[in-house]
Amino acid sequence: MWKNVLIWGLPLLVLSLIGWQELANQMPVATSRMTYGRLLEYMQMGWVKRIDVYERTALVEASSPETGWQWIRVDLPVNSSDWLEQAKSLHIDVDVHAASNWINWASNWIIPLVIIVGLIWLLSRSASSNTAGALNFGKSKARFQMVAKTGIMFDDVAGIEEAKEELAEVVAFLKNPTKFLAVGASIPKGVLLVGPPGTGKTLLAKAIAGEASVPFFSISGSEFVEMFVGVGASRVRDLFKKAKQNAPCLVFIDEIDAVGRQRGAGIGGGNDEREQTLNQLLTEMDGFEGNTGVIVIAATNRVDVLDAALLRPGRFDRQIVVSMPDVKSRLAILKVHAKKKKIHPQVSLEAVARRTAGFAGADLANLLNEAAILAVRRNFKQITWKEVDDAIDRVIAGMEGTPMMDGKIKRLIAYHETGHALTATLLPNHPPVQKVTLIPRRQAKGLTWFTQENDRDLISKSQLMSMMMVALGGRAAEEAVFGSAEVTTGASNDLQQVTNLARQMVTRFGMSSLGPLCLETGNEEVFLGRDMRLMPEVSEEVIAQIDAQVRGMIEACYEKVLELMQANRVVMDLLVEELMEKETLDGKEFRQLVAQAVMIRD
Repeated sequence: MWKNVLIWGLPLLVLSLIGWQELANQMPVATSRMTYGRLLEYMQMGWVKRIDVYERTALVEASSPETGWQWIRVDLPVNSSDWLEQAKSLHIDVDVHAASNWINWASNWIIPLVIIVGLIWLLSRSASSNTAGALNFGKSKARFQMVAKTGIMFDDVAGIEEAKEELAEVVAFLKNPTKFLAVGASIPKGVLLVGPPGTGKTLLAKAIAGEASVPFFSISGSEFVEMFVGVGASRVRDLFKKAKQNAPCLVFIDEIDAVGRQRGAGIGGGNDEREQTLNQLLTEMDGFEGNTGVIVIAATNRVDVLDAALLRPGRFDRQIVVSMPDVKSRLAILKVHAKKKKIHPQVSLEAVARRTAGFAGADLANLLNEAAILAVRRNFKQITWKEVDDAIDRVIAGMEGTPMMDGKIKRLIAYHETGHALTATLLPNHPPVQKVTLIPRRQAKGLTWFTQENDRDLISKSQLMSMMMVALGGRAAEEAVFGSAEVTTGASNDLQQVTNLARQMVTRFGMSSLGPLCLETGNEEVFLGRDMRLMPEVSEEVIAQIDAQVRGMIEACYEKVLELMQANRVVMDLLVEELMEKETLDGKEFRQLVAQAVMIRD
């Protein structure tokens, strides 16, 4: 219909417009206008010489004593012939210029028809789009791929071998379910990936989709819930309906804590939209109908806030912890990301892995990317160790600031950082110094880095005491050199870390005279529906004892460090002079200077 209208209507419309244009070109140019009554008066006065008629418009050649001869335009009334009879009686020339029949027919029928059809089309299109939007509002927004083309396989995921092994069984079940069904094994309904941000949970889900070669649905937990009642539950039903039609398949829900938080935490009896969405999700995963052939993979870094009904077997049969990588895992991750980078052969990825304790997989990828950017900025064709070292410092502490000019503040900061580094070097249970620098980064005027040779899952009391003493080394150096009246606010962050560590030793680790007691829980975020108390019920006397133990532990460490700084004042002065000159000392150079200074002192 619309095609025929376009084929026949548009040419006629164009022709009619052309005809009207030709007719308009034949009309003389009018210099003024007059009314129909004024035209009759002009005719009675004998001032009209000629009248040319174009449809309902007349061009009158008239003359008056005021204006002289000119063409005047007059709009003729409908069904009026008085002017024509009067013109004949006065012997005025009248010439009628009529349009052709096809132009009249086009103007009378085609143009209105095209306008009407166009309006109907616009209205129908608007109505259909509004109807489709209303009908699709409760539909699932999950991205669907019949054959997942994520570009990620298990070989592209490194550093989380235990998680890969567990997920490999899910892939094997999808590829050959009869092998498992033969011995009575049922397909797992859900796999929950738990771990800190950046450890590779979403990457694992992509690898499963790439390996299994089955239909794959992916959606975020926040895409279920809307402000309208019932939309989230409707989208859950639609998602599982589509998944069952394409079973066996995978459904990946990222950040499931957005919809799976513990029920009963809302206001008004827990009857909010999010809880209704969660109820529908629980029913779809393990209700009367079940979801045979549909495996739900979810990821979260807040498993502590998830509802207990969501975590039970039958819904999420497996909970796979994707933890922070250790040294070996970081090395494997670096090797994967280094394949796409041009790295100089002298760069040791093992050294990078040892220095990046606490880095997740995403942090390591970002580290090599920052190193590559620095290499391009310095017009290098390969990434050298200098770029990697600067990239690590930049990721940890931020960009370099402007070096301080030589002066009292710079010397004071040099003593502060030397106090940290010297204490760590002289104590037996602390990681070695990796670098000492006076170059500012972010808010820090100077920094001291340490190399963690091995990841320590268990830390002894002596190691914790060493960590506290090293943190207090900067303040102790300031007091030993400049006196107690000249100590600065530079140790504020150090004091905060020491206080928190000492408090944990007393209240959580049982490393005080109070005995092996846990008097505080972890610093979990408080939200409605959970216990809002951060501490168990303890007496005021015990709280006072905790404060006394924390204070005594910190004071004892500070006294030891202060004595250490005073006994090694000569060593510290020599280190400060060298640091003031070079502004940055690496760990090996610093330890050599300490050994030479000790020999000079002795």
